[in-house]
Amino acid sequence: MTSDRSSQTKRAVTDFLGEHREDVAATALDLVGIDTQNPPGTTREAVSHLESWFADLDVATERVAPDAAKPNLLATIPGERDATLLYNGHLDTVPLDRGSWTHDPLGERDGDRVYGRGATDMKGAVAAMCWAARAYVETDTRPPVDLSFAFVSDEETGGDAGLAALLEADAVDADACVIGETTCEGGRHSVTAADRGSVWLTLAAEGEAAHGSRPVLGINAIDRLYAAVERLRREFGERTLDPDPAVADLVAESVEYYAPAIGADAARDLFEHPSINLGRIEGGEAINAVPASARAEVDIRLAPGVHTPDLIADVRDCVADCEGIVVADLSWSIGTFEPPDSPLVAAVVDVAEGVTGDRVYRRAATGGGDAKKLRNAGVSTVEFGLGTDTAHAPDEYTTVDALAGNTAVYARLPRALADRL
Repeated sequence: MTSDRSSQTKRAVTDFLGEHREDVAATALDLVGIDTQNPPGTTREAVSHLESWFADLDVATERVAPDAAKPNLLATIPGERDATLLYNGHLDTVPLDRGSWTHDPLGERDGDRVYGRGATDMKGAVAAMCWAARAYVETDTRPPVDLSFAFVSDEETGGDAGLAALLEADAVDADACVIGETTCEGGRHSVTAADRGSVWLTLAAEGEAAHGSRPVLGINAIDRLYAAVERLRREFGERTLDPDPAVADLVAESVEYYAPAIGADAARDLFEHPSINLGRIEGGEAINAVPASARAEVDIRLAPGVHTPDLIADVRDCVADCEGIVVADLSWSIGTFEPPDSPLVAAVVDVAEGVTGDRVYRRAATGGGDAKKLRNAGVSTVEFGLGTDTAHAPDEYTTVDALAGNTAVYARLPRALADRL
C-alpha cells in the first residue's frame, strides 16, 4: 500500500511539473530581472518577491537579516517524518559589464535559452526549488520529509550576511542539504560531494632601493619575492598529498570528470599535489627604480581529505630561508567531504541519473563555498544543478531543459532520500 501511495504521489508531482515547464522559465526570468550584483549585493527586492511566492502557497516565511540590505529567507513545508531536507540557493550575483553583453543582462528569453546575470549561477536553480515546493503544495502532497528552503545573500563575495548569519543565529536545522550550484556542464553531469582545503599566504619582501640604471647597487624586493614563490612551487607544490582513504573514490571520479576538459595529467595534479597560484603581486614605485619592498598573495589548494594544519609548518619552512622574506599573513581552511556512499550522495546520483538518462559523477569541487560552511556545521551537503558553463561570463544563460531537469530532481529527491535514511 505504501509503495502504491508513493507511486501515486510521484506521478502527481511529476505531472504537475510537466504542465508547468514553461512557468519555471518565467519564474527564472523574474528573478534574473531583479538586480542583485554583489557588490553591493542588495537582495531585498528578490527576498520580497520570494516571500510573495510562498505566501501564495500559504507557506510561512522568516527573514533573517543582520544587514537589512542583505536579508535571507527561510521557509518550511512539513513532511511525514522527523527529518529535514534543506534546499539552499544564493540570490546575489557577480557584477556585470552591460557593454560586453549581446542579450539583456537582466533577463531575456531567446528560444530555449534564458539569458541574464544569475541565470545559471544560480537564480535558475532557485526558480526550480520554488516550483518543486509549489508542486507539493498544489497537488496536496505531503512530502516524505520536511522540506526547508534557505535563500541567502552575500555568497559571491564570501560575506558574513548570508549563510554564515543563518548558522550564527542557529536558524538552520537540517539533516541534509542540496545547494543549487551548477555542477553539470557540456553534457557531463556530476554531484559535488567535497571541496578542497586552502592556505592563503601573504609574503612580504624587503630589498634596497637604487636607481634603475644601476640595479647592482640595490636589492630588488620583487626579485626576492618571485624567487620565494618559485621555491614554494618547486619544494612544496610538487609533493604528493596523502588524503584520507575515505575520499579515494571521490578523487578517482573527480579526475575522470575533469580529464576531458583539462587533460588527465592536469586533473590528477589537482588532487595529487597542491595547486599554487600567485594571485596578486605589488611593489615598486617607478620603472627606473629598484623596488625596496613588495608583497605577494598566494593561493594554495589541497585535496579533500588532507588535514591542512598538518602542512602549514611545511609552507612556512619552505620560505623561511628565503632572504628578505617574511610571512605577513596566513589563513587556512580544511577541505570537507561527504562519504561517496552516503544516503544523500546516493539519492542525488540515483535521481539525477533517472532524470538525465546519463552517468552522474561523484566529485570534488575545485574551490569552496557555502557547502563547506554547512558541512562544518554538521549538515550533510552536496551541490547539484543542471546548467551551462557560462557562470560569471557575458551572456550567461541557462536552458528551459536544464530548468525543468533541476525541478524534477529537486522534487523527486525527498522520496529517494527518505528511502535511504
